[in-house]
Amino acid sequence: MSDRRAVAILLTAVGIAYLNALRGVFQFDDFNVIVHNPAVHSWGAWLHSMPGIRPLLKLSYTLSWTLDRGAAGFLLVNVLCHGTNTLLVYALAVRWAGAQAPRSAAPHAVGLAAALLFALHPANSEAVTYISGRSVSLMATCYLGSLLAYLRGWERESHALTNLASPVLFLAALAVKETAWTLPLALLLWEAGRPGGGWEAGLRRTWLHWAALGLGATAILALPVYRRLLEVSLATRSLTENLLTQIGGQFYLLTRPLLLLWLNIDPDLPVHTAPSAGLILQGTVLAGLVALGLAQLRRRSWFGVGLLWFFLHLLPTNAILPRLDVANDRQLYLAMIGPGFLVAAALVRLPGWYARVAVAALVVVLGGATVLRNHEYRSEVALWEATVKASPGKARAWNNLGYAHQLAGNPELARQGYLRALALQPDHPKARANLEALPPQQAP
Repeated sequence: MSDRRAVAILLTAVGIAYLNALRGVFQFDDFNVIVHNPAVHSWGAWLHSMPGIRPLLKLSYTLSWTLDRGAAGFLLVNVLCHGTNTLLVYALAVRWAGAQAPRSAAPHAVGLAAALLFALHPANSEAVTYISGRSVSLMATCYLGSLLAYLRGWERESHALTNLASPVLFLAALAVKETAWTLPLALLLWEAGRPGGGWEAGLRRTWLHWAALGLGATAILALPVYRRLLEVSLATRSLTENLLTQIGGQFYLLTRPLLLLWLNIDPDLPVHTAPSAGLILQGTVLAGLVALGLAQLRRRSWFGVGLLWFFLHLLPTNAILPRLDVANDRQLYLAMIGPGFLVAAALVRLPGWYARVAVAALVVVLGGATVLRNHEYRSEVALWEATVKASPGKARAWNNLGYAHQLAGNPELARQGYLRALALQPDHPKARANLEALPPQQAP
């Protein structure tokens, strides 16, 4: 299959799956970071807010706001980012299949299947249809661009130019979202699995990326706002509690949104303060997968790299540093590329038409699930109705549903949401304040 045909198929798939996403509206954090944030409403305001957190992300918000303040304009940019990322995943997976699995007879077929899985997996909708999810999808554009520039440089032996482009794109990724810090480790992982490569050779080849990481970390820690965010993060829970909690968080991401397509913008995940039998079992499964990836890194490098890629890209959000939310679907955006490649490589190896039928069936299932998920973003009420069905015991979800009803002009439905939130969590401050701000209930 030619690259042109693959590009046409991939862009068509993204266009069909995300066409109804353009009907979405601003949701939840969108109001804080965009709609009610004057710092992104003009070029002068953006410049005045600098130096500040995530400058390139805010610059993209300013561009969208000055061109079209409606949600559709923002969503169009998000869909374009996702389409670009899909093509980058295709290019990466073709190289992955050719270099990491040299016995693969059809690297372009593997690349197309892997990119289709990435393009259509419904868990990625949170990084596209949720407007604030641009922090993930735009970061991924720079991240994957940096990785691909690095690989092309060594393929063409034009190291000077591409080795400069790659760390520059890496710095851009850090300026969109600081979780991009894993990129030098991703390059090392690639080098460790590459025939003739290794950790030592990888360190020599990636020294510019480590220097860029040091520069980016210095710039980030120099900003008081980042230092305050770090302090808040460390005060959220202890290191031990967070490591235990993130065993459950990683297991949730692996099993629910990734494998079972069970989506939830606000999952009800517990904070663990001590080990339990269930947590030990989950940790054993996760540790076994990591051990398997390390063991296969030399024997079947494509398999080892794919497994380890998944866990590497959960490190920034689901490992050491505590977060208020234990896990969110959008944290799978980069991580799922590894498992997607493994599934694609397995499907393409099926005999004859079985491979095409299997890929086509998966495309239909994933694409259909994405269209349905995008439909739930059509209004705040619809999204939070879906969320309380998935998290019926979470007070925040019921409070947000109540507030969505209030904004929609339905005070009695709003009251029901707030009362439900307070029944679940009597000390929930926002639900209490929102309930008290409602007009008195009318007598029957």
